Amino acid sequence: MSRLEQLIAELCPGGVEYVKLGEVTEILRGKRLTKSQLSNIEQYPVFHGGLEPLGYYTHHNRKADTVMVINVGASAGTVGYSSVDFWSSDGCFCVGHSDLFLSRYIYYALLCQETFLRSRVRFAGIPTLDGAVVERTKIPLPPLPVQQEIVRILDNFTELTAELTAELTARRKQYEYYRDLLLTMEDKPETKWMKLGEIADFRNGKGHEKAIAEDGKFIVVNSKFISTNGQVVKFTNQQISPLYIEDILIVMSDLPNGKALAKCFLVDENNRYTLNQRIGALRVKNKNIIDTKFLYYFLNRNRQLLKYDNGVDQTNLKKNEILSVNIPIIPLKEQKRIVAILDRFDALCNDLTSGIPAEIEARQKQYEYYRDKLLSFKEVTA
Repeated sequence: MSRLEQLIAELCPGGVEYVKLGEVTEILRGKRLTKSQLSNIEQYPVFHGGLEPLGYYTHHNRKADTVMVINVGASAGTVGYSSVDFWSSDGCFCVGHSDLFLSRYIYYALLCQETFLRSRVRFAGIPTLDGAVVERTKIPLPPLPVQQEIVRILDNFTELTAELTAELTARRKQYEYYRDLLLTMEDKPETKWMKLGEIADFRNGKGHEKAIAEDGKFIVVNSKFISTNGQVVKFTNQQISPLYIEDILIVMSDLPNGKALAKCFLVDENNRYTLNQRIGALRVKNKNIIDTKFLYYFLNRNRQLLKYDNGVDQTNLKKNEILSVNIPIIPLKEQKRIVAILDRFDALCNDLTSGIPAEIEARQKQYEYYRDKLLSFKEVTA
């Protein structure tokens, strides 16, 4: 019998009481700050409509070890937790502290209810979650020793995931370093240079807004599909702009300082994708001159294209700007050697079926399974 099973058998053998959150604590609303009051150099993070700080402030109105529920914007209904003192704006509710529970336990219990909370968001105008919804949310409230053991188990899961995420971040930095090192040819006098337009044909995509279908056969390749490595997908039954194996796709439009501009995707299957507008498609003219995969790696987030992002206005790359990129032409054998090295790094950092991302996904599913299982108690009968 596990330590948790022992505690449950000793302290709550007949079940656990389920209570409305508002019956055991206060749901606190924050106070809005103006943008002029925020800074990036002050001590306390300010949370408004998301789990990333809106900025930083000189004072705090919430203590560390506090649970929050975002109540406005696209993240409304999302549950968060702060391990440091912070300022709560009116865009997030905070769960008051109590002697009846551990805040960290409430955090995990509310995560189990996050789908419910998000389903109660009102979408008339700005998405909004009412405080009454949070107050009426029911959670199991076992004795404190049981809560402590559940928190210990789930914290171990989240720590393992955090370690893997940190390793992935380090690996990606390493990958970017070696990619830049391998693809920097300016200091090699033997390198021949050609304009992209000399070695590849270009075509633009077409709008698919009116053709989107949840059960569609074809994937619409747009900027979100490329920037999220295929995790954000829209479908259609109309292959308005067909794509073929070894087409290189490049994002031509992005918000200031976004991470999608000039990001590339290499088509891996015929009759699977269709090209959306503001995505360019390139096809190598002569594979005896340049390897398609080598060109893909060289163009992906290429600095010659990123220079058009001024950090203020939305960037819209033009066809002639893309086709004017200088491409290094080196022996095919060397191109393929570089591709093999980068393929290994890419699989380790980005492959959702192997490598670190796959392990993180597996850990996350395991954590969610045990979280839901640990927080499902037999309800005590009156």
